[in-house]
Amino acid sequence: MSVFLQPIYTQTVGSGGAASVTFNSIPQTFTDLKVVVSARSTNASVGASLYYTINGNGTNIYSETRLDGNGASATSARETIRGSAVSLNVIPGANATSNTFGNLEIYIPNYTSSNFKSVIMDGVSENNATTAYQELGAQLIQLTSAISSITLSPDSNFAQYTTITIYGILRQGI
Repeated sequence: MSVFLQPIYTQTVGSGGAASVTFNSIPQTFTDLKVVVSARSTNASVGASLYYTINGNGTNIYSETRLDGNGASATSARETIRGSAVSLNVIPGANATSNTFGNLEIYIPNYTSSNFKSVIMDGVSENNATTAYQELGAQLIQLTSAISSITLSPDSNFAQYTTITIYGILRQGI
C-alpha cells in the first residue's frame, strides 16, 4: 500500500489574533484528512480548549472517549456531546510559558463516506512548569455527508503565529 500526503490549506494567524479559523471547500479527492495544529490562545490561563466544528452543522452528535493528563494526574472520560463542537484541552494560554505553542493532530479516515465519521486525535501543550496538558482521544461524529468544512476556535482567540494545516491523504492499493 502506498500513502500520499498533500497539504491542502494552511492558515497562520496574524497580529491581533483570530477568534476562529475555517477551512471551506475541502476537496473530496482524498481518502483521509489530517489536521495539524500549532496553537496558542490569548485566554488568561495556563491551558485553553480548542473546539472544532464539522460542516458548520450544530445538530451533529459527537461521542468521545479520551485520556487526559495535566502533569500531576490522569483521567479518562466517555461522553456524548450534543452540539456543534468537540473540545480538545491542549492549547497553552496566556499564563503558560511565553512563546510556547501546543501541538495537536486530528485524523479523520474516510471523510467522504456516507458512514459516521471516526476521528483520532492527540495533542500536548507546552509549559515549563508542573501543569501541562496532554490528551488522546477517539471520537465518532454522527454525520453521513462528506466533510467539506472544518472550523477551529479556542476559548478566546488564537494568538499570533498559530498555524493550522489540513492535509489530504490518499491511500492506494488497499
